Amino acid sequence: MTTEPATSTTNGSIELQIGGMTCASCANRIEKKLNKLDGVTASVNYATEKASITGPAELDPQALISEVERTGYTASLPAAPQASTGSSENESESREETELRALKQRLIGAASLAVPVIAMAMIPALQFDYWGFASLVLAAPVVVWAGWPFHKAAWTNLKHGAATMDTLISVGTTAALIWSIIALFLGTAGQPGVVHPFELTISRSDGFGHIYLEVGAGVITFILLGRYFEKRSKRRAGAALRALLELGAKEASVLREGKEQRISIDELAVGDEFVVRPGEKIATDGVITSGRSAIDTSMLTGESVPVEVTEGDNVTGATVNAGGRLVVKATRVGSDTQLAQMAQMVEDAQSGKAEIQRLADRVSGVFVPIAIAIAVGALGAWIGAGFPLSAGFTAAVAVLIIACPCALGLATPTALLVGTGRGAQMGVLIKGPEILESTRKVDTVVLDKTGTVTTGKMTLTEVIAAEGVNRAELLRLAGGLEDYSEHPIAQAIAAGAAFEVGELAAPESFDNIEGQGVQGVVEGHAVVAGRETLLAEWSLALDEDLRAAKRAAEAEGKTAIAVGWDGAARGVLVVSDQIKTTSAEAIAQFKKLGLTPVLLTGDNQAVAEQVAAEVGIERVIAEVLPKDKVDVVARFQGEGRVVAMVGDGVNDAPALAQADLGLAMGTGTDVAIEAADITLVRGDLRAAADAIRLARRTLRTIKTNLFWAFAYNTSAIPLAAFGLLNPMLAGAAMAFSSVCVVGNSLRLRSFKAHADAIQASSPTNQAPARQPMNA
Repeated sequence: MTTEPATSTTNGSIELQIGGMTCASCANRIEKKLNKLDGVTASVNYATEKASITGPAELDPQALISEVERTGYTASLPAAPQASTGSSENESESREETELRALKQRLIGAASLAVPVIAMAMIPALQFDYWGFASLVLAAPVVVWAGWPFHKAAWTNLKHGAATMDTLISVGTTAALIWSIIALFLGTAGQPGVVHPFELTISRSDGFGHIYLEVGAGVITFILLGRYFEKRSKRRAGAALRALLELGAKEASVLREGKEQRISIDELAVGDEFVVRPGEKIATDGVITSGRSAIDTSMLTGESVPVEVTEGDNVTGATVNAGGRLVVKATRVGSDTQLAQMAQMVEDAQSGKAEIQRLADRVSGVFVPIAIAIAVGALGAWIGAGFPLSAGFTAAVAVLIIACPCALGLATPTALLVGTGRGAQMGVLIKGPEILESTRKVDTVVLDKTGTVTTGKMTLTEVIAAEGVNRAELLRLAGGLEDYSEHPIAQAIAAGAAFEVGELAAPESFDNIEGQGVQGVVEGHAVVAGRETLLAEWSLALDEDLRAAKRAAEAEGKTAIAVGWDGAARGVLVVSDQIKTTSAEAIAQFKKLGLTPVLLTGDNQAVAEQVAAEVGIERVIAEVLPKDKVDVVARFQGEGRVVAMVGDGVNDAPALAQADLGLAMGTGTDVAIEAADITLVRGDLRAAADAIRLARRTLRTIKTNLFWAFAYNTSAIPLAAFGLLNPMLAGAAMAFSSVCVVGNSLRLRSFKAHADAIQASSPTNQAPARQPMNA
């Protein structure tokens, strides 16, 4: 299937796929070139090979592509993402595979020729007569053919008056080759019986009797090896996003005129009804119109417990039907689905840049010219000090090779790539790299109550029957009457009653008394359910035990419904918004992270304090109007606190936007999710703690990478300049440093949710039961 290019310029925003970049200096050059255009702001990411460009609404993609090409690189509009089929991802994958295969072939060719050259240079016993000419025959193809991508890139950059790491490699290895040819044909290095012992440092009396073919061949081979592992590791780092895109179903069984018809997912439209059998993936986001089942959402949310669903419940595309047959009506298709939006959010985060990365880019941008200056200075210093030209030349080449800022350019984007990808697998979506900085400083977490700490759904929690009244009869009659009401409290009673006694009695007559309750005839009984005042109108008085039970429930912030029939009060049904079973554990995790939890709610003080006490929150701010939540967050910030806000409702959106770090429950409203910095796909508060832990660990990995990259360059360059580092070893060290940085970033793939980590370390300890929630 062919995909149309993504030429959308909504809000003056364009993304380009960049080709030909070999290091962070390349990305820096392209970024500077694009940012010189009027009204354009560009960010070029070396790891993802993409440029994110914003500017005037009339941005011309072709003009931007031409500008990149004038810089010496290639650019194209990426294919539109197809979460359902993954077709564009397959095209991208084939391009990457082709590049990786070509690089592997070049590496194998270089290694097979370079190994004997290095062996002869390092082992005097192998240095037969005229061994230098044999080395030249083997090394020349390595420097010229295997190193051709470096020479080509260096020449392209030279034409544009720029220098990158390719310049350092090309100049260093070409100089080593030319010096060796001169020494062999015009000097004494080609004479029979000449032996060169291998040294870790520079020999200071060589003259034209020394060749550097092992340097040219070895450096090219080591750097190709490093680049191969780097490119392969970058593919592994982006595997989470590819896996996310490939999750979706490829086909759907649509109901057309009462018959099932198998169609491609691309042909599915909003409003279509489709069948999902046990074990099948749900084709797209929709609402269940028929059937009852359990849905495995683990691939999207990281939640291992299947969620029970029935008619009227929303389901998400790419989740798996683990139970019975379902008929689903499509509500969102294509790029509007939750899966597609998740993939887009992850990709946006991976393409962006954290402030710490911009600093690294600025440093790497000036690193190459500084390295060239140091190399020239080292050459002059050695010659000026009276040493042979060969000694100065060796020091200069070592400086050029060791100074390549590859590790510096990879330090941030690879960690970001792996961290955000791992977050997506766990159901934590980080909107942008700048969010990482916020998580480090957060010291206060403000929690909305309803839907965040609690389930946000009313549940029947207690049944108090009067003396002599059968509990099952109370539930059957009251539940049957309430089932005819649409009120959330009535529905909670009906659902709870049906769960306990099965089929409910159907009312023969029904009347809703607004603000008071319901009344009607059920199984020949005149039943009343509602406020105590409604029962009083029917002369039904609660006895002392029922009245005491009702008062106790209300003191805890719960809702008590009085029920009576046939001239007497028969019982009290207690309904409340249940605290999520994982909330207390989440609060404990926040405290371990050094955060102070604060409960913020519009509910009355008694209810709020009861909930706070159960989950372990000391500070409560209750009876706050929705519009005043922003002021509470701002007040904390005014006190010098860095505030994270967790919420899920429309009324939380302004506070989420105001907070230094906004976290929205994915089970909440689209408005809240849009306003937040991090989206938690599953409705588990522990995911908020995991999100902060993951973001902090990603930031810590970035800083570790940058420290070692800076330390490597700053310590190795003086060693090379003072002649304490053989150029071939410098090439190996430079390649190794890049691989180490990428390898350190890949460790983020092992990050686990706190509960999973505990379970993994203690197999005998079972994780706390998780609250099933509607998808």
